[in-house]
Amino acid sequence: MDMTSVTRSTNPGSGIGTNFGSIPYGNAQAGALSETRLSPQNSRIGMRIDTAFKDFKVMGYWESDFLGQVGSPPNGGLAVSSNPYVFRLRLFWVDVQKGKNEFLAGQSWSLMTPNRRGISPLPGDIFFSQDIDVNYQLGLTWGRIPGFRYVYHASDNVAFALALENSEPYVGGGNGGSGVTLPAAISTTATTGSTQGSVLGGQINNGSSVISAAALMPDIIAKLAFDPSKRFHGEVAGVMIANKIAYPITGPAFPANTKVGGGASVNLGFDVAPNVRVVTNNYYSNGGGRYIFGQAPDFMIRADGTISLIHSASTVTGLEITAGKTLLYGYYGGVYVAKNMALDANGTTKIGYGSISNDGQNRAIQEITFGSNTTLAKSPKWGALNLMFQYSYLQRNPWLVTGTSPTNAHLSMGFVNLRYTLPGSAPTIGK
Repeated sequence: MDMTSVTRSTNPGSGIGTNFGSIPYGNAQAGALSETRLSPQNSRIGMRIDTAFKDFKVMGYWESDFLGQVGSPPNGGLAVSSNPYVFRLRLFWVDVQKGKNEFLAGQSWSLMTPNRRGISPLPGDIFFSQDIDVNYQLGLTWGRIPGFRYVYHASDNVAFALALENSEPYVGGGNGGSGVTLPAAISTTATTGSTQGSVLGGQINNGSSVISAAALMPDIIAKLAFDPSKRFHGEVAGVMIANKIAYPITGPAFPANTKVGGGASVNLGFDVAPNVRVVTNNYYSNGGGRYIFGQAPDFMIRADGTISLIHSASTVTGLEITAGKTLLYGYYGGVYVAKNMALDANGTTKIGYGSISNDGQNRAIQEITFGSNTTLAKSPKWGALNLMFQYSYLQRNPWLVTGTSPTNAHLSMGFVNLRYTLPGSAPTIGK
């Protein structure tokens, strides 16, 4: 059970999870408002089941929370009285291991999410920061995505994995991320005989709540991890993403265009002293901005219907210090999104991403975070009680500022969280 309080200096309108890329500017109405919110939505329910059959170790894992949304858009009237927070799926997978070979199927943390050790799918072995914020730390490469995964454990210290994960043709929007400016021909419905189609509605995802975009193929992800000792973890990972659109023009057929992009990451975690650990997770992409929590679009579309990839990069770097019953942490997170602009078919209108929309398309976003997690009480019989604090300062800078508009938007926020964890532990089998 989690009971969370968050106070923000401005009002991004995003609940207890922060939409990093859309914090309001000081000259906006929301920028003149502060907010304090209380919520139990980060409470989680889950189950882990371990069994063995001959030489096979089988593990099933399920995890859900209450951060789902009612309807599209969410019905804010429900918060006036009953607050019926919606139960949603976080993780749901089965993992089978025999000898050095391991196979996973279901919804898990993406293979692009940094690990703390090995290539384990268990949340305790994944790095998603120690933040209370349910959207974690800005700059983190992550997702919880359906897919298939194969892992080869070459030794106790080296593992290699390949995964096929659900793809999504993403042009920005949603999760606070800035969206691209599309050609006029794509923003409207085209007609060919009796057939009508819209790229915006059915082929690309611009943050819409409807899952309808036509993904060409699953994303292909590879990861190699090294753990020579408990004091060091290193990994390299890469993702290949293929997108295809059919351009809506009048004629006998819709011409199609395909483009392959992706990204790569280098992640490290190592102890510099007893109970003092440095973490640095770094990602660069050409068409893989979706994996930075959707803070950057994967591609833009030119006036002739061709796909053009957008460069983006991110980092999360910091310290984690254990002092008695308290874990202290501090992180810097940053995101950079490069320009990719063109002219529409009329030869004058700017499209793509960059200096197009005043205050609208982000160039850089940065977040500094400090926090603590103290175990107040812990017992095998009664469970554990933890008190957590987090302070973050967030700033975003757009590509284009005109007139007297602010050059950046900034936000201070503080979280307090009380967590009660039920007693119990994972079985020894299957670890």
